[in-house]
Amino acid sequence: MYDPEMVQPMRDEVTSLGIKELRTPQEVEAGLSKPGTTLIFVNSVCGCAAGGARPALRLSLMNAKKPVNLFTVFAGMETAAVAKAREYFAPYRPSSPQIGILKDGKLVKMIQRQDIEGKDPGTIAKMLADTYNTVC
Repeated sequence: MYDPEMVQPMRDEVTSLGIKELRTPQEVEAGLSKPGTTLIFVNSVCGCAAGGARPALRLSLMNAKKPVNLFTVFAGMETAAVAKAREYFAPYRPSSPQIGILKDGKLVKMIQRQDIEGKDPGTIAKMLADTYNTVC
């Protein structure tokens, strides 16, 4: 577990976008079972990938179409909530950061750390926006 004071700015960067933080497995279950399109962002302290993922997430939400439900969990903090979220990500292996797009509770797009690492936020945002345009 990381120092809560250290991760708070990273949490705030995401929640300031109107994305609801899920901290328990029960909150994850309730959130990800909602009808419609859902984005779940696995936040992370990883500088090489999360530093691009958070700004990309912000940019992607400027798209005309976007998921109805927006949620986040934090890797290395609320481990039970993250584990519950990752149950929805099968067959993908855990990574952080990680962004899942679900439709009616079923995974339709997974963006893994290797899809994020080394890419600029604009490129990652376009990947997300293209998905939103297809499934939302």
